[in-house]
Amino acid sequence: MFKHIDNSYARLPEAFFRACEPTPVAEPQWLAFNEALAEELGMLPGTGADALQVFAGNQVPDWATPVATAYAGHQFGHFVPQLGDGRAVLLAEVLDTQGQRRDVQLKGAGRTPFSRSGDGRSPIGPVIREYLVSEAMHALGVPTTRALAAVVSGEPVYREYPLPGAVLTRVASSHIRVGTFQYFAARGDTDSLRELVDYTIDRHYPEARDTDNPVLSLLEQVALRQASLVARWMGLGFIHGVMNTDNTAITGETIDYGPCAFMEGFQPDKVYSSIDSHGRYAYDNQPKLIRWNLARFAETLLPLLSADSQQAVAMATDIIDAFPGAYQQAWLSVMTAKLGLGEVYPDDEVLINDFLALLAQERIDFTEAFRRLVYALADTESPAGPVTLFRHTGGWQAWAQRWLQRLEPVKTGARERLLATNPQVIPRNHRIEQAITQASETGQLDDFQRLQRILRQPFDVTPEDLQWLAPAQPHEQVVRTFCGT
Repeated sequence: MFKHIDNSYARLPEAFFRACEPTPVAEPQWLAFNEALAEELGMLPGTGADALQVFAGNQVPDWATPVATAYAGHQFGHFVPQLGDGRAVLLAEVLDTQGQRRDVQLKGAGRTPFSRSGDGRSPIGPVIREYLVSEAMHALGVPTTRALAAVVSGEPVYREYPLPGAVLTRVASSHIRVGTFQYFAARGDTDSLRELVDYTIDRHYPEARDTDNPVLSLLEQVALRQASLVARWMGLGFIHGVMNTDNTAITGETIDYGPCAFMEGFQPDKVYSSIDSHGRYAYDNQPKLIRWNLARFAETLLPLLSADSQQAVAMATDIIDAFPGAYQQAWLSVMTAKLGLGEVYPDDEVLINDFLALLAQERIDFTEAFRRLVYALADTESPAGPVTLFRHTGGWQAWAQRWLQRLEPVKTGARERLLATNPQVIPRNHRIEQAITQASETGQLDDFQRLQRILRQPFDVTPEDLQWLAPAQPHEQVVRTFCGT
């Protein structure tokens, strides 16, 4: 099915995983298949029927070495020493057409040794949500896991009431998490921890191998990737919703799209997740919480950073203390681009924050406000311009004059920068819920397929599709999103 397979993680010691096969389903049918990603992975043509059975979990091909990976994690600040893949099976590692190693994993594939009391299955809703949002994030230029396939299982999944079941095939650079390191650190298993560090460096950060302290370099580079990732989230109004350490990928990819959402009316402390009752993972808390997660990662590395425990703590602390500056630099780069400014100037942070404050005062739609800036470049009002979003226009007009003045020396190319960094559409929460409801209740996939098509090119949308993916009307607004388990 794939040209090149090399299952390196399954060759690690048994402490890293539990061998297990997916549980077959009754009557698999295609929900979606990502042909562009399949081509990128070097998937051989003419394997449609076999692929359906493999991605449903009904067949384990010769090239697969299915395992459930072990990890721990802080969940909403509370440490759980053993979590692991409770409803996911890592099938294999593919070497794609660029020679990059990619995990192929089934989610919703049945019980594993880590399932505890769960059934290991997924309703169709979380599969649709992850498929749509992960592929939209990729199109928006955000590092993310990808969706290769989605299959309807033909059997119900029982939650509050029976729901159609489904299986997602997820692709990632790897599924190594902060929680993977915590799993071994919590057990005092320094040998396995050292092997995990060596494996991670060789697979993801080979340049660290040539430094004076490869473990310190690993921590530093992971921190930089997380700073860049969360800055991109913030630039899109994206709220992950469940930033636990077991949901923090060591690669700097967005992983585990549970109760995630894209904010519409700008509200810095916005929370959508139904399980985040105290706002721990609110929009404006995300930079602080990723730093907290990185501190937990650093703790696991202390025995390997230095034989001198005090020196190890000092080295790790320097990296964690430097994170806010690294994040701020990444965030400024994202946000100045969104304002069409190009190079960062000293006063740009004030200009950015003043614009965000204007949006927050009236809860203006985040995506629309930035996209409409292109109409204000000529310093004339337009029916499609930002001014029409505000009830009180004085604040906008004063800010716009400052912005246009700042743009003057870099005005050449500003329009192109604005159009390239501010999408016309995002995965609107109400449309995702509409697609989930339609598929769950009627089996129809029209809305799901329409969303797939539009979100592949979020910067170039027809007027009809743009209207369909406009901000929700008051009666359509989604105020709560739910975890997929």
